[in-house]
Amino acid sequence: MARTMEPLARKIFKGVLVAEFVGVFGAYGLFNKMHTSQDFRQTMSKKFPFILEVYYKSTEYSGMYGIREQDQEKWLKSKS
Repeated sequence: MARTMEPLARKIFKGVLVAEFVGVFGAYGLFNKMHTSQDFRQTMSKKFPFILEVYYKSTEYSGMYGIREQDQEKWLKSKS
């Protein structure tokens, strides 16, 4: 019986591994897009503000300060 479960276990393991890679690269892609595009961050602030907050906190934690303030300043100027 152990031999019949082995191929299934490998398929499940490969599926989980692929899902992990997709998740990691998807998160990196999202972070990179937010890091390079202020307009995209504005879109994220309207649709997914909690994700933008995670971006701001992670950049501040890594020592890059001022991104949040620059965004707020630009968005306030564009409203008036």
